[in-house]
Amino acid sequence: MEFEFAKIELYVPPEYVVPLRDALSAVGAGHIGKYDHCISVSQVQGYWRPLENAHPFLGHSGEICEGSEVKIEIRCKKELIAEAVKVIRKIYPYEEPFINIVPLANHIYGV
Repeated sequence: MEFEFAKIELYVPPEYVVPLRDALSAVGAGHIGKYDHCISVSQVQGYWRPLENAHPFLGHSGEICEGSEVKIEIRCKKELIAEAVKVIRKIYPYEEPFINIVPLANHIYGV
C-alpha cells in the first residue's frame, strides 16, 4: 500500500510524554497543516512479564507486572519515520520499545 503518512503509536510512563513530544516535533513528526507538536495521549493499563535475562524498567523476571502507562499517537510523514524511531529509541525507557507504525490511507479519501 502506498502511503504518505503513518501514525506512530508507543506506550510509555507518563513522565516521558513531554520529552518525546518535543523530540519528535524537532524531527518533523506531529506536524499537521499550520500546527506542530500535535499528539494524542491516552491513559492505559499495561501488563508484561520479563523473561529470563531481561532488564526491565519495572518489575522482575518471571513475574507478571502491571502499571499505568500512556499511549502516544503522532502522525509522521513516511520519509521521517526512520528518524522518528531513532529519536524514540534514544528517549524510550523500556528495554524493548513497544512501537506501532500504522500506514494511513487519508490521501485516498482526500483527508
